[in-house]
Amino acid sequence: MPPVIEIDNVSFKYEGSERPALLGINLQINRGDFLLITGLSGSGKSTLLRLLNGLIPHFYRGEMKGRVLVDGIDTREASVAQLARKVGLVFQNPDNQIVTLRVDREIAFGLENLELSREEMRERIDWVLEKLGIEYLRKKSTYELSGGEKQLVAIASVLAMKPFVIVLDEPTSELDPFSSARIVKVLGNLNREGIAIVVAEHRLDLFSHRANRIIVISNGQIVREGNPRDLLYMKDISVYGVRPPTVVKLAKSYGVDDKPLTVGELLISMRRNIR
Repeated sequence: MPPVIEIDNVSFKYEGSERPALLGINLQINRGDFLLITGLSGSGKSTLLRLLNGLIPHFYRGEMKGRVLVDGIDTREASVAQLARKVGLVFQNPDNQIVTLRVDREIAFGLENLELSREEMRERIDWVLEKLGIEYLRKKSTYELSGGEKQLVAIASVLAMKPFVIVLDEPTSELDPFSSARIVKVLGNLNREGIAIVVAEHRLDLFSHRANRIIVISNGQIVREGNPRDLLYMKDISVYGVRPPTVVKLAKSYGVDDKPLTVGELLISMRRNIR
């Protein structure tokens, strides 16, 4: 099966900038992937995400080399609106994404742009509210929502378009631990249903056990790529500003060698070592 997104030797330099934000990026994203992108602030993570749904080159001006294919379509040849049906983007701050005053109307906003019938829109709104467990928010004012609720509504608005990839830029950076855990669980459930999830995030504790691949970006280049257990236990990974999860640090300090990524896995490993 061909990749759902293919980035082929892409470099990009923002208008007015002297140095490229991305340089020679090659990446494939497959259906059902859970891809975690990490690296220092300013390394190029957000720029990479903007390639995936056509914001680059259609919205952000600059010089782009190479090509990005989404479902076999060159993003240069499709509008952002067309690509939104295939790839949904959730911003770091949901306040920058929410544009209406009530939750059900917010979810309907993108659907109206698809020119769906009212019956189809109602069905999709019902479906996505139930899927995310936020039926109780249907008639709520968007300005009354908590940070976690706003992020769930932003995800719902994207999911209602029924894309096969959902891209999120540091979705938990402004959330409390409970709301963060809720977002991670929702994304895990969607991924198990076959939706590819791409997350740019510093907080690796939350997502590393969900991801099947991690990509490390430094100075606009992919410098490391691999499965989480191998990559996060590498000796030199901190050189690129990657802070391994606390579980990884504890496992190393206790001499655990089977590379746990969760507290539960660590406890099982330690019991096994004691025996």
